[in-house]
Amino acid sequence: MKYEEFCAILNKHIFESEKKELLRKVADNPERFIGLFRPTKPGAKILQHLLQSHEIRMGDALEEIIEKILESLGYRTLDKRISTDKETLLLDQYFTDGERYWFIEQKVRDDHDSTKKRGQVKNFEAKLDILYKTHGSNLIGIMYFIDPDLTKNQNYYLQELQKFSNFYGVTLYLCYGRELFDRLLKQPQIWDDIVSWLKQWKDSLPELPEINFDEAPEKTFNDIKDLEIRSWRKIIEDDRLWKEGIIKTLFKEGSTLEILLKFFEKQNSFPYKQLVGLLSQRLNEYY
Repeated sequence: MKYEEFCAILNKHIFESEKKELLRKVADNPERFIGLFRPTKPGAKILQHLLQSHEIRMGDALEEIIEKILESLGYRTLDKRISTDKETLLLDQYFTDGERYWFIEQKVRDDHDSTKKRGQVKNFEAKLDILYKTHGSNLIGIMYFIDPDLTKNQNYYLQELQKFSNFYGVTLYLCYGRELFDRLLKQPQIWDDIVSWLKQWKDSLPELPEINFDEAPEKTFNDIKDLEIRSWRKIIEDDRLWKEGIIKTLFKEGSTLEILLKFFEKQNSFPYKQLVGLLSQRLNEYY
């Protein structure tokens, strides 16, 4: 993997479609953004949501990055969806060298509270149980936390993994940070690359995400125009989103909404004609 591909994966997961996803959340769960009993103004609440979303999406990006690295090392990645008669589970990593089979439960950091850490272990054993029936003692399981600076539940996970290892008769590991690459994959330079590239990528980011969607109206329009009709209806109809300033925080000048109105006018279906009337009224009232 090269630095350019590394950045492309991060940017795709973290920033691509973030405007459309934010609007979908505003439409479906407006109570997360509005209400008198909040200590934050609209801009701060939107910013808080975006930052939390970036943290979550970072985990998805790192899953793809690790998968690409495994493929570059010659491992064959397998279908991550595994099923029983009762449930379907999704693995974070699942790969083989032709003889042994590995699965990895991958998280960014080990900072779970007591409920989540128990859920993590329960989820790990559920996947172990399914995979053991297929691969037996050729199976290797890994619980992996990428951030090496947080090891809150290390002793608990070690105890649980040892218990599972003794019962199923398979090898299980708990790894943090570079341990996956040093101990198991025998490729320590890859971790050095990841750390170096991550620092370089973070240096290229703005201090805070831009929450004014009118900063680049044409680009924003292309990003959000395919949002579901029902979401546009909810956003435009909900008086609270307009009165409490959520919409004007996102669309400060209304220029993107003007472009969106023209787009709605070009559509022939009845729901879009309804949106034209609703949005025209809002633009006249608030801009």
